[in-house]
Amino acid sequence: ATARRTLTQSMASPGKKSVLLRVDPALWDVVEQLAAQELRSANAQVEYLLREALARRGRVPKRGSSTVATSAESADLAASPAPTDRPDGKRR
Repeated sequence: ATARRTLTQSMASPGKKSVLLRVDPALWDVVEQLAAQELRSANAQVEYLLREALARRGRVPKRGSSTVATSAESADLAASPAPTDRPDGKRR
């Protein structure tokens, strides 16, 4: 178990929590298709969808922090345009 944990930790992004997630295969297929359309990895797509869902509920965690933004801060984050990192300048 120690070797497995060390391997998993070395492959994980620094500062990111690694989790095992059980998902319906049909749902995962949709996540992968959406990720491909938006030029993201499936993992990044899941994180994006979680942030989007939390923003709708007014509970957006601050990036890189375990604290949660206030409702006003959440509204600001939800209303702000998504950052673009695509070469064509379009939103993801």
